[in-house]
Amino acid sequence: MLDLAGKFKILSLKDIEEIHQASMEILTDIGIKLENQQVLKYLKDKKVDVNPENSIVRLTNTVVEEALATAPSEIVLYGREDENNLILNNENVYLGSGGTAVNVIDLYDGQRRKTVSKDVVDTARLVDKLQYIDFYVIPVYPGDYAKEKADEIRFINALEHTSKHVMGGVYTGEGIKKVIEHAAELAGSRQKLQKEPFISMITSIISPLQMEKNYAGFLKYIVEQGIPVVAPPAPIAGATSPLTLAGTLAQLNAETLFGIVLTQLIKPGARVLYGIVPTTMDLKTSSFRFGSIETGIMNAAGAQLGRYYNLPVYNTAGVTDARIPDIEAGYEKMANILLSALAGSDFIHDAAGLIDSGLTVAYEQYVIDNEILGMVKRVLKGVEVNRERLAVQEIRDVGAGGNFLTAPGTLKYMRSELFDQKLMEPARWEEWNKKGARDVRERAANIAREILNKKEGD
Repeated sequence: MLDLAGKFKILSLKDIEEIHQASMEILTDIGIKLENQQVLKYLKDKKVDVNPENSIVRLTNTVVEEALATAPSEIVLYGREDENNLILNNENVYLGSGGTAVNVIDLYDGQRRKTVSKDVVDTARLVDKLQYIDFYVIPVYPGDYAKEKADEIRFINALEHTSKHVMGGVYTGEGIKKVIEHAAELAGSRQKLQKEPFISMITSIISPLQMEKNYAGFLKYIVEQGIPVVAPPAPIAGATSPLTLAGTLAQLNAETLFGIVLTQLIKPGARVLYGIVPTTMDLKTSSFRFGSIETGIMNAAGAQLGRYYNLPVYNTAGVTDARIPDIEAGYEKMANILLSALAGSDFIHDAAGLIDSGLTVAYEQYVIDNEILGMVKRVLKGVEVNRERLAVQEIRDVGAGGNFLTAPGTLKYMRSELFDQKLMEPARWEEWNKKGARDVRERAANIAREILNKKEGD
């Protein structure tokens, strides 16, 4: 258990209850547009209020409450190895990759190019070796394949090259079926996969207040197959949701609650995460801002909302609007990741590798972000206070003017008390300059090359 997770509260209980009530007004009075006729018929058969003229679905308080009662408060997302299992129960914080980038900064020539299937392989291999990245949400689109093959290429390559839990967005119904069939073969049976799922899938709700017909169908099928799922809305404050943070939170909360209710109507007890991906609009350019501090604030608030419903939380932190791995990327990532982690989100995706507002990944950025995530995890551990660690006797023994280099406590805790910064340059200025004055980005790129140049299994 991480000691400080969930102790940072950006919302009061009164704030949360007001947001909940506003969300319920949206769900009961305004509703969500859902154009999939098969799913609409299914909902009508379940006595849900469906308007056939405009495909608007409205939910009563009772329907929402019953769904929240059956949605599991604990979900285990399995890895291919037990050490990579993720227990999502509002007590642990896990941080991993994410996105669906279509560009990559090439690790060797530094040029931006389109992503291809090999980038799925290489990002999976890299994430597998970086110790503070807990899971692999497939971060790139295989641009060398048609959409009809994208699901297979993404998931199958991912499963072959990492033992960490694999999650990804999906594109076609046939692709989803093939991915689940392949995963079942790896698991040994469909039943074994359902019992210990090492894959999960992302559908979506389109802000404001819509669920696209294909994704509604995808969600239904995924739930029926027993695969964990999340349907996160991605509102842009000032564009596809109100500019005010409170208004965006009310809308996104209604949207994600709708997705959760839908899963429970399809299959009570279905494993679903409370998912959100809020961003803000840059009022000067009308572009969206993934790295704004308000994005971090809303994700931290969303973590509180998910915990209020006693649901595992999937949110976003770690995307930067910086175009390259630079100082802007560093401060935007650290600020937003730390906010979500302290707020107690279970599953923080997009926390590694992404730059350029999520449109691009950089291999060296994964290495840099691994360091950031390690530091965040150290913060969550806090300060352990007991008589031995207070070290009064040690201070007495060393006395005035002494030093603690060889003290028993230094030797005992030297590998556990302080975070080991792998990317820090320990050399003094003159020595660092003689060695080529490499900055963090260059040192991280060298580490990424070293990992990818090794044969798998070494």
